[in-house]
Amino acid sequence: MRLFGNKKEGGMMDVIRCDEQEYLVWKWSPSGTANSTNKENSIRYGSSLRVKEGELAVFFYKQNDGTIQDFIQGPHDQTIHSANFPILTNIVGAAFGGGSPFQAEIYFINLSGNIQIKFGIPYFDMYDPRLMDLGVPCAVRGTLTFNLTDYKNFIKLNRLINFSLDDFKVQIKDFFQRKIKSVMISAPLDYNIPVMQIERKIDEVSDIIQGRLKDELEECFGINLKRLDIGTIELDKEHPHYQQLKRATADQQTKFTEAKTNIEIENLSEVTRIQRKDTELGVEAKHFAVHQLNQHADVLKTAAASLGGMSHVDLGHGDGLNAAGLMVGMGVGASMRTQLGGLMDNITNTPPPITPEPMFHIARNGQQFGPYNLESLRQLVQSGQFSMNHHVWKEGMSGWELAGNVPGVAGLFNVTPPPII
Repeated sequence: MRLFGNKKEGGMMDVIRCDEQEYLVWKWSPSGTANSTNKENSIRYGSSLRVKEGELAVFFYKQNDGTIQDFIQGPHDQTIHSANFPILTNIVGAAFGGGSPFQAEIYFINLSGNIQIKFGIPYFDMYDPRLMDLGVPCAVRGTLTFNLTDYKNFIKLNRLINFSLDDFKVQIKDFFQRKIKSVMISAPLDYNIPVMQIERKIDEVSDIIQGRLKDELEECFGINLKRLDIGTIELDKEHPHYQQLKRATADQQTKFTEAKTNIEIENLSEVTRIQRKDTELGVEAKHFAVHQLNQHADVLKTAAASLGGMSHVDLGHGDGLNAAGLMVGMGVGASMRTQLGGLMDNITNTPPPITPEPMFHIARNGQQFGPYNLESLRQLVQSGQFSMNHHVWKEGMSGWELAGNVPGVAGLFNVTPPPII
C-alpha cells in the first residue's frame, strides 16, 4: 500500500506495517526509491509507521562501528521523522545530510502471541534407586508454550535476518527434549518419585521441569516458558524389568503392611497394660486411706483415754471434778472429731475402684498377643485383625478356645442386619 507524499521527499511514501496473522519475527521490505543505493532497505521521511498493540518494530541501522537500533512499541501510528526516532536523528544528520531516503532494516516482533510446540520423547530407561540394574522404558509426550517478554535479549541471542519460526521451533524442541529426559532420569533419586508411581505424578513432574528449564530457555534463546503441559508419562509395562520391579515393590509393600500391623497391635497391648496398672493403683490408694484412718483412730483413742482422767479431782471422798482436766478433755474430743471427720470425708469422697474387666490373650499367625480388654478387641475386629476363628484365653479358662465360642467375646462379632426397606 502506498501514499503520495511531498515531492521534496522524492515521490511516493510507504506504509510500514505487518499484516501477518501468525508470526514471531517478520521482516518488512519496501519497494525502494530511485536515489537509493540499496532499494531493499531505503526508507523515506514521511512514510507511515503502524505498529499494533502487542507488536514491536525494530529499525536496524548499519554503521561502520556496528549496528544500532530504534525500538517502536505499539500501539503506534505516525509518520516517520527524526523527532520520534531518537537514534535516527544523529544517523540521518551525519550520513544522509538530514534528508531521506535513509538505510534501515525493519523487523516486526510479536510480543503478544503464544507459540506452542508439541513434543514426544520415545522410550528411554529410568532407574529406581533401590534396583539400579533394572532400566524401565519410559516415554513422555506433551506441549510447551512460550512467548517473548525481554525482546532486547531475544534480539541479542538470535539473528533476525532470515529468521525462520519453523527452524526456531526445531531448536527449542531438540533442546527441551534433551533437558526433559535428563530431569526425568534423575527424578526418582533427586525428588524421591518412585518409578512405579511416576505415571501418576504428571503435575508434580511438570512443575519440576518447568522450574528447572525456565531460566535456561531465557538465557539460551531469549524466550519465556509460559506453560508446560505433560500429557502422558508412559512406562512399558510389558518389559521384563517393569515386571520384576513391580514384584519387588509389591513384596516391600507387603512387608511394610505387616510391620505396621504388628506395631499397632503392640501399641494396643501397651495401652491396655497402662489402663490395668491405673486400675490397680486406684485400689491400692483406697486401701491405704482405710489403713491410715484406722491408725489415726487408734492414736486418738489412746490419747482420749489418757487425757480423760484429767477430768476427775480427789475431794477427800473420791468424788469431784477437775475443771482444767475437763476443759482439756473437751478440747481433745473436739480434735478427735475433726480429724476423724476429715479422714472419713476423704474416704467418702474417694470414688470406688473400677471393677477390673476381663483381659484376653489372642493367638494370631502362631504368635501370642495381649492381654486386651473388650474395647481393644472390638477395635481389632473393626480393623480386620481379629475374627471369631482366632483363639483366645483369659485367666480362669482351662485352655485356648475359639473367640466365637467364648461368652463376652462372641458378642463382638454379631452384626445386626439393616432394617427392611
